[in-house]
Parts: sequence; C-alpha cells; structure tokens
Amino acid sequence: MVRLCILAGLVAAVATLFKSPWFKGWMGELQINLVTKFSLNKDIYHLIKNVTIPADGGTTQIDHIIVSWFGVFVVETKNLRGWIFGQEGDAYWTQKIFRHSEKFRNPLRQNYKHTKTLSETLGIPDDKMRPVVVFIGDSTFKTKMPENVTGPRGYIQYIRSQTRRVLPEDEVRDVINVMAEKRLAPGLKTHLQHVKHVKDMKAQKNHRT
Repeated sequence: MVRLCILAGLVAAVATLFKSPWFKGWMGELQINLVTKFSLNKDIYHLIKNVTIPADGGTTQIDHIIVSWFGVFVVETKNLRGWIFGQEGDAYWTQKIFRHSEKFRNPLRQNYKHTKTLSETLGIPDDKMRPVVVFIGDSTFKTKMPENVTGPRGYIQYIRSQTRRVLPEDEVRDVINVMAEKRLAPGLKTHLQHVKHVKDMKAQKNHRT
C-alpha cells in the first residue's frame, strides 16, 4: 500500500513536471537545437545556446543566438498549442484551445529587448541583427504573421533566405569571442538569478499599476 502511494506520488510529480512552463521551455529549446544542428552548415552558422547577459540592472536570457556572415540571429522559442492570434503591433497575443482563450506577451516585443541588449553588448548596429520567433508544439497561426515569426521548418527557411553578407569572417569570430567574454557562466546559479530579476521586475510593474 505504501509502495503504491509512493508510486502514485512519483507519477503525479512527473506529470506536473511535464506540464510545467520550465519543461515546455526546455523541450522547445532542445527541439530548436536539434533542428539547427542538422539543418544549418556549422562552418557558416555558429549556434550559441542559453545565453544570459547583464541588462537593466539585472539580466536578460536569450534562447539561441546564431552568428553568421548574414547577421546575428536572435531566436526566441515559444512552446504553445492551439490557435495563435496576434498582430505585430499588439502588446499581447491570444492562444485559443477550444473555448478557452489566454493572453500572452507579444514575443516580438520580448525579443526586441533581447536583440537591442545584445546589439549594445556586442557593439553591432541594429541592421546586422536578425530577430526570429519560433513557435513549436501543436499550434496554428490564425492571423498573418511577419516572415520572422514561424514554425520549426519556416525558421530554417527564414534563416537561409537571408543571403546578403553583413559580417566578414573576422567580425563573426570577434562576435563569438565577445559573447564568450560577456555572457554569464551558464548554470543553475545564473538561471536562478535571472528568474529572481524577472519576478522583481513583474512585482515592481504590478506595484506601479
């Protein structure tokens, strides 16, 4: 009986973990890692994962950065299901699953902050930055999206469609070296510090409103 209770508790814990935003985010990043690894030439496209850099008295966390001759791609992943509605200029987009609707922050705005911070950190002009938002999971766009908002297949197509060279090889190497120098050390401590910063920012915003 005790064993059954323990087993039931473990099953419930695993089920809760699988449904958690953290696990969904981790799975999304893993999927994009694999798609990038097997679809893009490593000699041209240099993938840097899970980058945390100082920003606004705290930190900002970027899922993936791809450095190439064709610019610095700043990739934000969203693991959502259902129908997705949104316009480029909206503050919030909508996720609809059957009759249930839920608002979420416009990922283009979220990624704009990442891109701007990274541009300033690297000393690279905005026109050499390439923000990209990738939706994974069982989701369908129900409104027309900009070309840099896409699914996993469209994500690779979008990156390959950028064919104008804006960074010579020596600058590509410089960006990779600066990123290695400026990013915070990956690990649990850095992640927890970032989570605390995000919570503090939300608390301050709620207090002002």
